[in-house]
Amino acid sequence: MRTKPADQSVLLASILLQLRGQHASSRSSLSKVTNLSPSTVGIYVDHLIALGYVNESGLEQGPMGRPKRKLSLLPDAGWFAGVEFNAERVQAVRVDFAGNRVASLVRSLPAKTNTQTVLREIRSVVVGLGKLAPGPLLGMGVGAPGLVNPESGVAMQYAFIPDWKNVPLVQELSEDFPVTVTLENNLRAIALAERWFGGGRELDDYVILGPRSGFGIAIVKNGQLVRGGHHAAGEIGRWPWPLTGGGGEIHDEMTAPAVWRRLTAGRQDTLPMDLRSALKGLSGETGKHWDLVIADYARVIGLLHLLIDAKTYFLHGPLTALGQRFCQEISQQAAQMVPALKDMPPVILPSDLGDEAGALGAASLAMEAWIPEMSGVQAL
Repeated sequence: MRTKPADQSVLLASILLQLRGQHASSRSSLSKVTNLSPSTVGIYVDHLIALGYVNESGLEQGPMGRPKRKLSLLPDAGWFAGVEFNAERVQAVRVDFAGNRVASLVRSLPAKTNTQTVLREIRSVVVGLGKLAPGPLLGMGVGAPGLVNPESGVAMQYAFIPDWKNVPLVQELSEDFPVTVTLENNLRAIALAERWFGGGRELDDYVILGPRSGFGIAIVKNGQLVRGGHHAAGEIGRWPWPLTGGGGEIHDEMTAPAVWRRLTAGRQDTLPMDLRSALKGLSGETGKHWDLVIADYARVIGLLHLLIDAKTYFLHGPLTALGQRFCQEISQQAAQMVPALKDMPPVILPSDLGDEAGALGAASLAMEAWIPEMSGVQAL
């Protein structure tokens, strides 16, 4: 077997991803999921063991056939940083080489924050995550709000930080951290978090619903993130609202803060510091304000479902505190509003990944982008 070193590195990385995702746990199962011959897989596995990334030990007895030696990743071989932010806070996680979340940090941002403050806090949380980490930093993923260009590494625009315009985020962070830095829109990063850590493990088609300080979605179709020709796929918060016109946008009525204000109907003037907990206290609400929120969400998601026809919609952000009832009533109302959905109502589930979802997704970006170096071991 003779292949280019770059191709060999990519194959090694793909084998590591299969092991990390628990799609294989032995040489024979790796051969099946990679469509490589057993002898070729054996050579690559031996190489990964020599590099210090994989351990082979014990016996794994299947329902039939001979016992197999079990393969596992060495958690301390290195770590990945995932960072996600919005206008209120920077959230970061450390994920070990085996794909386990092992540490997290969150930093609040001041009111009316600016670009330099955000960059400073991102650098600070990554340095903080590295303290006591047993291995080297291997890669960093960043989930940025608004429009981003993953290919150029530029965060293009985010409405809630006024001077956040065409920020060369990958370049900025690469100057401080000599690893591969990967950039993605934060909701699309969350979609990867569902694939690695949540309910999307066995799904190829699903949508992330992200009504947070803004309202956007992320789409996974045939196992791939959908970005769009202008990197703006999923910006449904810019849809006119109401749909009949009137000058407003969905952002005005259906973000998490807007829903809280609508459900409290002016009973409280100041947005609570812990919006998730405040919304949890409203999860038993009934009456016209609740019904109007449900109707608006049903209309939007019903139309979205006709367009995308996703298998599952994962709700993220503070509105998950409204519980399964909130999701079920939206689905039921959507099927009533849109007759075509009678036999295919949208399946909406509140995610259980919590506020760390974006940072976990950013770490997933880093894991998927990382390619092992071939130095130190004889080429294959």
